[in-house]
Amino acid sequence: MTVDAVTPQQITVGVLALQGGVIEHISLLQKAATQLSSQSTESSTPTPQFSFIQVRTTAQLSQCDALVLPGGESTTMAIVARRLGLLDPLREFVKVQRKPTWGTCAGLVMLASAASATKQGGQELIGGLDVKVLRNRYGTQIQSFVGDLRLPFLEEEKPFRGVFIRAPVVEEIISGENGEQSAGEGGDEIAKLKEKARTEKVEVLGTYPKPQGSGEGEDIVAVRQGNVFGTSFHPELTDDVRIHVWWLKQVVEGLRSGGEGIQTQL
Repeated sequence: MTVDAVTPQQITVGVLALQGGVIEHISLLQKAATQLSSQSTESSTPTPQFSFIQVRTTAQLSQCDALVLPGGESTTMAIVARRLGLLDPLREFVKVQRKPTWGTCAGLVMLASAASATKQGGQELIGGLDVKVLRNRYGTQIQSFVGDLRLPFLEEEKPFRGVFIRAPVVEEIISGENGEQSAGEGGDEIAKLKEKARTEKVEVLGTYPKPQGSGEGEDIVAVRQGNVFGTSFHPELTDDVRIHVWWLKQVVEGLRSGGEGIQTQL
């Protein structure tokens, strides 16, 4: 049964604060919320009040209606999440409660169903996106770069300046089970049933030209599947608030429509 659609007066967005650009994400989220609030005064649809918190415990996670997984080092993030008892609650948040979740760079790796080029021994993943990612697609830290991205979902001609730091890319859209490192192995039966019941397709929302000498075409650097959004690059390391504004709108619409962010029961 699906919970009836509601528009909360207050929406709490968490940023997983184990590593990475936590403060930077919160800063841009606050600016995005201010922009949305100013836009709502010009329309008949009120925007809920947002609060933003750092998440390091299961208690803090339970307060959240939506979550951002920032960049950092995905192997380290997984190890710390496991030690803090957060890994399985994160899987439930994303795949059972199906609350809006956005991962940037290492966060995208964590939200993938599979990953290649992992460190020896592999790493645990949260899952939620039926994709296989390639870690460190563009090389080491010193090979980081900024590139112009055309992102049609922003509905603007102005390119977005994407910051790529040891960035992953989506190298394959998969059916969910195959891959070198799988997410959520040994999860509870309810999670497995609900994930199997998902019908959303992976949407490619952004691409970037492949590096010279690595073939023709473009790498996938932004994807969405249902309640989960992932970007290879770091919007939080720019002054451009557009993606944060867009994502907060998705959060509000998901809650308002009774879709993503509203827990379902089998």
